[in-house]
Amino acid sequence: MTVCPCRSDDPRGRAGGHPVVIRRRSPSPPRKARRGRIHDRLDGQPTNSEGGAMPYVHQRVGLALSQYGAFVGRDAVIEVARAAEALGFDSLWTGDRILDPVNPRDRRPGGTDGRMPPEYSTFLDPLTVLTAAAAVTERIRLGTSTLNAPWYSPILLARNLTSLHLLSEGRLDVGLGLGWSSDDYTAVGVSWAGRGERLEEIIAVLERIWADDPITYESGSFSVPTSRVEPKPVQHPRPPIYLAGFSSVVFERIGRRADGWLAGGVPLQVLTPMWSAIRRAAEEAGRDPDSLRMMLRINPRVTDEPVAADLLPQAGTIEQIAEYARSTGAYEVFADFQQTTGDLKQMLHLAERFREAMA
Repeated sequence: MTVCPCRSDDPRGRAGGHPVVIRRRSPSPPRKARRGRIHDRLDGQPTNSEGGAMPYVHQRVGLALSQYGAFVGRDAVIEVARAAEALGFDSLWTGDRILDPVNPRDRRPGGTDGRMPPEYSTFLDPLTVLTAAAAVTERIRLGTSTLNAPWYSPILLARNLTSLHLLSEGRLDVGLGLGWSSDDYTAVGVSWAGRGERLEEIIAVLERIWADDPITYESGSFSVPTSRVEPKPVQHPRPPIYLAGFSSVVFERIGRRADGWLAGGVPLQVLTPMWSAIRRAAEEAGRDPDSLRMMLRINPRVTDEPVAADLLPQAGTIEQIAEYARSTGAYEVFADFQQTTGDLKQMLHLAERFREAMA
């Protein structure tokens, strides 16, 4: 067992608690490699005869890294990273937020009142947090769910991602999305219109930087003069790229050029046809739909008593959330408990219970 020392006397109500006892677990067993995939565990999603997802024999389990709300301190980041690896989680994930508008122009999808959770008002940079986690872990993979790519210069984004990829010795999963708030785009000085096309170009620039030497890129939005851009990723030809979103345009983009889908926790009757649409898009693009992965994020409010089925997975007991996760057939499911508690000890306790329920 490992004991994680945590602060217990923070007067601001931030993450704290008594020492947390962590029972070490083994990670999910590695999968047999398939030829031509991005990395040696990138096998595809099993499906039934209707194209719906079926459970993996060894479903991978991840955890959202402490990053926002009560968990913005250095101690919380390091303790959760170390504890997640000790508990046998397969991955750690971070999100991307820059502001909480007082008078938002857009309603937040999936919320009851259209606003962000109050915890989102305080948010650490996703790649900085993952870099800190990389420094104190050895095995666990590190992913972004999601990095809002259009906010960033592709050449600088490539440098940041490659740096994290190398410092973690190839453990990076690149999850990209568009975000949903036009206020964010105003704040970073990027047009809200054309964000999908900008994402397409950013992916193209990243792939060229990671593969070509020297690189030359010229398009309507970005220009890279003939240059050598080093270093290159240790995974070939690049780290896995997953895309987030829920529209038909996003599904087509995933099927055409991504390694999988960063899905959100929605009812099964909604999730399954979306995944089927992505698989069809891959077939129409001449790709093998079985090469794609579904990576599912759940942000539950954990309850003591079981909830009605129609409230899952937004709320429920640990056992209900785990049952939902297994039934999705996702290649990997990762849970974020930062919205259900502000106490580090309690968050790690929930994480341990979830990992055990998913075993």
